[in-house]
Amino acid sequence: MQKKNPAESAVPPSGIRISKLLAERGLCSRREADRYIERGQVFVDGVRVTELGTRAAPDARITLDKAAKQTQARQVTILLHKPVGFVSGQPEPGYKPAILLIRRENQWQDAKHPERQAFEPRHVQGLAPAGRLDIDSTGLLVLTQDGRVARQLIDEDSRVEKEYLVRVSGQIARDGIERLRCGLSLDGKKLKPAQVDWQNADQLRFILHEGKKRQIRRMCEQVGLSVTGLKRVRIGQICLGQLPLGRWRYLRTEERF
Repeated sequence: MQKKNPAESAVPPSGIRISKLLAERGLCSRREADRYIERGQVFVDGVRVTELGTRAAPDARITLDKAAKQTQARQVTILLHKPVGFVSGQPEPGYKPAILLIRRENQWQDAKHPERQAFEPRHVQGLAPAGRLDIDSTGLLVLTQDGRVARQLIDEDSRVEKEYLVRVSGQIARDGIERLRCGLSLDGKKLKPAQVDWQNADQLRFILHEGKKRQIRRMCEQVGLSVTGLKRVRIGQICLGQLPLGRWRYLRTEERF
């Protein structure tokens, strides 16, 4: 009988799924974790794990091998100034997904920060939006191959700010601003507190920590306002800046959300 390599012995079935632990620690997404486990690229307390669903103690030391880290280093994150008429995720009838704009000829070259990364067709493979921006809205949209970035931006516990400039019409309720800031619910759930202020007579600035479907439009409706224009100008520390409409650039290595 062939002896089992102790370095590949099974981890006890109790505890938390390794894929969940990897995601919670920001090492990768759950989907990526499953791929790394299948390839034998994950180690728990020095023991290689190859079986999906394997569990480990909450305080276990979990590491990725060199090949997995190299895979992560090749993953890209893209910043797009999405125009109206493009959907951020799955295409809808009669409309195009924003990912179609990620082409070589649409890459923006910032004179202040010359692009060091050349476009490659593989950069579109597995590229997915990290958050939504509805078809009638414009502004900063993040698309990424990196599950760590996606989790940071769209996880339920994310605290990354999203800033919007919102043009409105109508007569706001007397307590409308206060309700927008802390008193509304959508789909039966209380919304997280928001920062909301007037910028001028017909424009509001929203800073949110979540991104429910058509959230700002639905919030405004509850206080008597209609949204006539919506633009996302910042996600975390990343600003839309001078990025032209319909153009994109890579997230630079020194940039952080």
